[in-house]
Amino acid sequence: MDSFIDKVYHAHRQCSDCPSPKVIQAFFEELLGTIFPEYSVNRLKEREEIAERFSELEFTLAAILERNPQLHEREGKVIAHDFFQSLEKIFDWIHWDVDAMFEGDPAAKSKTEIIRSYPGFFAIAAYRIAHELHIQGVQLIPRMITEFAHSRTGIDIHPGATIGRHFCIDHGTGVVIGETTLIGENVKVYQGVTLGALSVDKADADIKRHPTIEDHVIIYAGATILGGKTVIGKNSVIGGNVWLTKSVDPGSKVYYQSQMYHADSEVTDRYVFKNDQSEAS
Repeated sequence: MDSFIDKVYHAHRQCSDCPSPKVIQAFFEELLGTIFPEYSVNRLKEREEIAERFSELEFTLAAILERNPQLHEREGKVIAHDFFQSLEKIFDWIHWDVDAMFEGDPAAKSKTEIIRSYPGFFAIAAYRIAHELHIQGVQLIPRMITEFAHSRTGIDIHPGATIGRHFCIDHGTGVVIGETTLIGENVKVYQGVTLGALSVDKADADIKRHPTIEDHVIIYAGATILGGKTVIGKNSVIGGNVWLTKSVDPGSKVYYQSQMYHADSEVTDRYVFKNDQSEAS
């Protein structure tokens, strides 16, 4: 037992002041509740209350960063200040995503319903906040934020992914979006969609491993799109359960067509590719 206690002791010594997942979760939820009153436990009724809350949250983030200098290369106060200066941009982008979810889901009765109850909102909001920290050079904390959303919603978005405006995730359970994924504007994905890598070799960590999804693409449930060189052209529709490792031209429709066949027959399931260039214009 003594040797085990020594191992744990050294682990604690080497962990610096590791930011607690509970601390990061509390910061994220407090921030989300401040910028979205629909998500908040208590509404802030005075302008001064909002300004004070932002000051408190900026101080909290700066303190977390300053206690963990191994996670960034700039001064914690500067990163926290820059992050809160970018918060209006993040706010606007998340609202555009809410618009996309409301317009894309006939079951949605109001935007308040989306903010209060839709897993897509929570996961995308977490991604937008985490992504801003990621591009400012903060390590680990952005991933902790998106993994908290992952555990709550079943939607796994890496904070390093680049996602354009008006992004809609419908239902969402099982969605995976990898680190180097590029997604354009007005893209909609359904549950079970994977935008992943063809290789999990550690040597490929610094190259583009995940696909590019251009503007106005719809990807239906269960589709898997893999590879850093794979590009789904704009205005394309990818059907449910499709598996793609090669690029698709703009305006394409790709869907899986199952067939009934006998065990000794040479006829098997097949994929159908259609392209209408008039739709891509």
